[in-house]
Amino acid sequence: MKARYDAIYRDLLSLIESGAYPYQSMLPSESVLTARYTCSHNTLRRALGLLKEKGFVQPVHGKGVRVIWRPQERTMFEVGGIESFRETAARNHLAASTRVTAFETLAADADLAERTGHEVGSEVIYVERVRELDGRPVILDRSWFLAEAVPGLTPEIAAGSIYDYLEGELGVEVSTSKRTITVERATARDRELLDLAGADYVAVMTSRTFDSDGIMFEFTVSRHHPDMFCFHDTAVRSTV
Repeated sequence: MKARYDAIYRDLLSLIESGAYPYQSMLPSESVLTARYTCSHNTLRRALGLLKEKGFVQPVHGKGVRVIWRPQERTMFEVGGIESFRETAARNHLAASTRVTAFETLAADADLAERTGHEVGSEVIYVERVRELDGRPVILDRSWFLAEAVPGLTPEIAAGSIYDYLEGELGVEVSTSKRTITVERATARDRELLDLAGADYVAVMTSRTFDSDGIMFEFTVSRHHPDMFCFHDTAVRSTV
Protein backbone atom coordinates (compact mmCIF):
# COMPACT_ATOMS: atom_id res chain seq x y z
CA MET A 1 0.00 0.00 0.00
CA LYS A 2 1.21 3.48 -0.87
CA ALA A 3 0.31 4.79 2.59
CA ARG A 4 2.66 2.26 4.19
CA TYR A 5 5.79 2.81 2.12
CA ASP A 6 5.13 6.54 1.98
CA ALA A 7 4.97 6.68 5.79
CA ILE A 8 8.27 4.78 6.02
CA TYR A 9 9.82 7.10 3.43
CA ARG A 10 8.72 10.17 5.39
CA ASP A 11 10.00 8.80 8.68
CA LEU A 12 13.42 7.97 7.21
CA LEU A 13 13.48 11.36 5.50
CA SER A 14 12.86 13.14 8.81
CA LEU A 15 15.65 11.15 10.45
CA ILE A 16 18.05 12.11 7.66
CA GLU A 17 17.07 15.78 7.73
CA SER A 18 17.36 15.90 11.54
CA GLY A 19 20.89 14.48 11.41
CA ALA A 20 20.03 11.17 13.08
CA TYR A 21 21.51 9.61 9.94
CA PRO A 22 24.17 12.15 8.95
CA TYR A 23 25.79 12.80 5.59
CA GLN A 24 27.91 9.86 4.35
CA SER A 25 26.64 7.50 7.07
CA MET A 26 25.03 4.14 6.25
CA LEU A 27 21.39 3.46 7.01
CA PRO A 28 20.63 0.43 9.20
CA SER A 29 20.49 -2.85 7.30
CA GLU A 30 17.38 -3.90 5.44
CA SER A 31 16.64 -6.61 8.01
CA VAL A 32 16.86 -4.08 10.85
CA LEU A 33 14.56 -1.63 9.06
CA THR A 34 11.96 -4.23 8.08
CA ALA A 35 11.83 -5.37 11.71
CA ARG A 36 11.56 -1.78 12.93
CA TYR A 37 8.72 -0.92 10.59
CA THR A 38 7.15 -4.42 10.62
CA CYS A 39 6.96 -4.34 6.83
CA SER A 40 7.97 -6.51 3.91
CA HIS A 41 11.27 -6.11 2.10
CA ASN A 42 9.38 -4.96 -1.00
CA THR A 43 7.62 -2.17 0.95
CA LEU A 44 10.91 -1.01 2.46
CA ARG A 45 12.63 -1.05 -0.94
CA ARG A 46 9.90 1.17 -2.38
CA ALA A 47 10.50 3.68 0.44
CA LEU A 48 14.26 3.54 -0.13
CA GLY A 49 13.64 3.94 -3.86
CA LEU A 50 11.84 7.22 -3.19
CA LEU A 51 14.74 8.44 -1.05
CA LYS A 52 17.16 7.57 -3.87
CA GLU A 53 14.97 9.21 -6.50
CA LYS A 54 14.91 12.45 -4.51
CA GLY A 55 18.66 12.45 -3.95
CA PHE A 56 18.83 11.57 -0.24
CA VAL A 57 20.51 8.16 -0.39
CA GLN A 58 22.62 6.02 -2.70
CA PRO A 59 22.58 2.20 -2.58
CA VAL A 60 26.11 0.77 -2.49
CA HIS A 61 26.43 -2.75 -3.83
CA GLY A 62 27.42 -5.19 -1.12
CA LYS A 63 27.48 -2.54 1.61
CA GLY A 64 24.02 -1.05 2.10
CA VAL A 65 22.51 2.39 1.63
CA ARG A 66 24.58 5.54 2.14
CA VAL A 67 23.18 8.97 3.02
CA ILE A 68 24.26 11.53 0.39
CA TRP A 69 22.11 14.48 1.51
CA ARG A 70 23.49 17.34 3.55
CA PRO A 71 21.77 20.55 4.70
CA GLN A 72 22.43 23.81 2.89
CA GLU A 73 25.00 26.10 4.48
CA ARG A 74 22.76 29.17 4.37
CA THR A 75 19.06 29.86 4.69
CA MET A 76 17.36 29.90 1.31
CA PHE A 77 14.21 28.91 -0.51
CA GLU A 78 15.23 25.66 -2.13
CA VAL A 79 13.06 24.77 -5.11
CA GLY A 80 12.96 21.13 -6.10
CA GLY A 81 10.20 18.92 -7.49
CA ILE A 82 6.66 19.84 -8.47
CA GLU A 83 5.35 21.35 -5.25
CA SER A 84 2.96 24.07 -4.23
CA PHE A 85 4.48 27.20 -2.71
CA ARG A 86 3.09 26.20 0.67
CA GLU A 87 4.65 22.71 0.44
CA THR A 88 8.04 24.12 -0.54
CA ALA A 89 7.94 26.70 2.26
CA ALA A 90 7.08 24.01 4.81
CA ARG A 91 9.99 21.86 3.58
CA ASN A 92 12.29 24.86 4.00
CA HIS A 93 10.88 25.51 7.50
CA LEU A 94 9.70 29.00 6.56
CA ALA A 95 6.42 30.74 7.41
CA ALA A 96 4.60 31.43 4.14
CA SER A 97 1.78 33.71 3.04
CA THR A 98 0.40 34.78 -0.35
CA ARG A 99 -1.15 38.05 -1.51
CA VAL A 100 -3.05 38.14 -4.82
CA THR A 101 -2.26 41.37 -6.66
CA ALA A 102 -3.99 40.62 -9.99
CA PHE A 103 -6.69 38.19 -11.13
CA GLU A 104 -8.43 38.30 -14.51
CA THR A 105 -9.81 36.12 -17.28
CA LEU A 106 -8.67 36.84 -20.82
CA ALA A 107 -8.40 35.32 -24.27
CA ALA A 108 -4.90 34.39 -25.45
CA ASP A 109 -3.87 36.56 -28.38
CA ALA A 110 -0.97 35.71 -30.68
CA ASP A 111 1.59 37.39 -28.42
CA LEU A 112 0.39 35.66 -25.25
CA ALA A 113 0.17 32.33 -27.06
CA GLU A 114 3.76 32.73 -28.24
CA ARG A 115 5.00 33.56 -24.74
CA THR A 116 3.06 30.95 -22.77
CA GLY A 117 2.33 28.05 -25.11
CA HIS A 118 -1.45 28.33 -24.65
CA GLU A 119 -3.36 28.19 -27.94
CA VAL A 120 -4.51 31.38 -29.64
CA GLY A 121 -8.06 32.16 -28.57
CA SER A 122 -8.02 29.90 -25.52
CA GLU A 123 -9.48 31.33 -22.34
CA VAL A 124 -6.87 31.73 -19.63
CA ILE A 125 -6.90 33.02 -16.07
CA TYR A 126 -4.05 35.37 -15.21
CA VAL A 127 -3.00 35.40 -11.56
CA GLU A 128 -0.26 37.57 -10.05
CA ARG A 129 0.78 36.67 -6.51
CA VAL A 130 3.32 38.06 -4.06
CA ARG A 131 4.86 35.34 -1.91
CA GLU A 132 6.08 36.22 1.57
CA LEU A 133 8.57 34.14 3.53
CA ASP A 134 8.83 34.89 7.25
CA GLY A 135 6.91 38.10 6.56
CA ARG A 136 9.20 39.32 3.78
CA PRO A 137 7.87 39.66 0.17
CA VAL A 138 10.57 37.95 -1.90
CA ILE A 139 8.82 36.11 -4.76
CA LEU A 140 6.57 37.45 -7.50
CA ASP A 141 4.60 34.75 -9.33
CA ARG A 142 2.79 35.45 -12.60
CA SER A 143 0.68 32.53 -13.81
CA TRP A 144 -1.55 31.89 -16.81
CA PHE A 145 -3.87 28.92 -16.19
CA LEU A 146 -5.98 27.27 -18.86
CA ALA A 147 -9.46 28.29 -17.70
CA GLU A 148 -11.12 24.97 -18.55
CA ALA A 149 -8.59 23.19 -16.32
CA VAL A 150 -9.37 25.31 -13.23
CA PRO A 151 -13.16 25.85 -13.19
CA GLY A 152 -14.31 27.81 -10.17
CA LEU A 153 -10.89 29.29 -9.45
CA THR A 154 -11.20 32.45 -7.34
CA PRO A 155 -8.76 34.98 -5.84
CA GLU A 156 -9.45 33.43 -2.44
CA ILE A 157 -8.38 29.99 -3.68
CA ALA A 158 -5.32 31.55 -5.37
CA ALA A 159 -4.32 33.12 -2.04
CA GLY A 160 -4.33 29.65 -0.51
CA SER A 161 -3.10 26.84 -2.75
CA ILE A 162 -4.19 26.38 -6.35
CA TYR A 163 -2.55 22.94 -6.42
CA ASP A 164 -4.56 21.83 -3.37
CA TYR A 165 -7.66 22.94 -5.26
CA LEU A 166 -6.60 21.22 -8.49
CA GLU A 167 -5.73 17.91 -6.86
CA GLY A 168 -8.10 17.85 -3.90
CA GLU A 169 -11.22 19.43 -5.36
CA LEU A 170 -10.97 18.91 -9.12
CA GLY A 171 -9.07 15.62 -9.16
CA VAL A 172 -6.42 16.89 -11.57
CA GLU A 173 -3.24 14.77 -11.67
CA VAL A 174 -0.27 17.11 -11.96
CA SER A 175 2.36 15.20 -13.89
CA THR A 176 5.30 17.08 -15.43
CA SER A 177 6.87 20.53 -15.30
CA LYS A 178 9.43 21.84 -17.77
CA ARG A 179 11.56 24.63 -16.31
CA THR A 180 14.02 27.26 -17.41
CA ILE A 181 16.07 29.33 -14.95
CA THR A 182 17.64 32.68 -15.81
CA VAL A 183 18.93 35.78 -14.06
CA GLU A 184 17.35 39.06 -15.12
CA ARG A 185 17.56 42.71 -14.14
CA ALA A 186 14.84 43.67 -11.64
CA THR A 187 11.90 45.53 -13.16
CA ALA A 188 9.94 48.43 -11.71
CA ARG A 189 7.17 45.95 -10.81
CA ASP A 190 9.67 43.75 -8.97
CA ARG A 191 10.85 46.74 -6.93
CA GLU A 192 7.30 47.84 -6.24
CA LEU A 193 6.10 44.51 -4.86
CA LEU A 194 9.21 42.80 -3.50
CA ASP A 195 11.67 43.56 -0.74
CA LEU A 196 14.81 43.38 -2.86
CA ALA A 197 16.99 45.17 -0.29
CA GLY A 198 19.04 46.86 -2.99
CA ALA A 199 19.40 43.83 -5.26
CA ASP A 200 19.44 44.79 -8.95
CA TYR A 201 18.76 41.30 -10.28
CA VAL A 202 16.24 38.54 -9.69
CA ALA A 203 16.37 34.79 -10.30
CA VAL A 204 13.62 33.85 -12.74
CA MET A 205 12.15 30.37 -13.05
CA THR A 206 9.77 29.80 -15.98
CA SER A 207 7.58 26.69 -15.74
CA ARG A 208 5.25 24.93 -18.14
CA THR A 209 3.25 22.34 -16.22
CA PHE A 210 1.28 19.43 -17.68
CA ASP A 211 -1.43 17.12 -16.38
CA SER A 212 -1.51 13.34 -16.79
CA ASP A 213 -3.11 13.73 -20.23
CA GLY A 214 -0.17 15.80 -21.46
CA ILE A 215 -2.18 19.05 -21.51
CA MET A 216 -0.30 22.17 -20.45
CA PHE A 217 -2.62 23.81 -17.93
CA GLU A 218 -0.19 26.31 -16.36
CA PHE A 219 2.52 28.70 -17.48
CA THR A 220 4.23 30.49 -14.59
CA VAL A 221 7.07 32.97 -14.29
CA SER A 222 8.45 33.17 -10.74
CA ARG A 223 10.73 36.09 -9.94
CA HIS A 224 12.84 35.52 -6.80
CA HIS A 225 15.08 37.65 -4.63
CA PRO A 226 18.52 36.19 -5.53
CA ASP A 227 19.55 35.64 -1.90
CA MET A 228 16.44 33.54 -1.26
CA PHE A 229 16.62 31.23 -4.26
CA CYS A 230 18.28 27.89 -4.77
CA PHE A 231 17.25 25.33 -7.37
CA HIS A 232 17.84 21.73 -6.35
CA ASP A 233 17.91 18.79 -8.73
CA THR A 234 19.25 15.25 -8.68
CA ALA A 235 20.92 14.19 -11.92
CA VAL A 236 21.79 10.59 -12.75
CA ARG A 237 24.42 9.87 -15.40
CA SER A 238 23.11 7.69 -18.20
CA THR A 239 25.08 4.56 -18.98
CA VAL A 240 23.46 4.16 -22.42
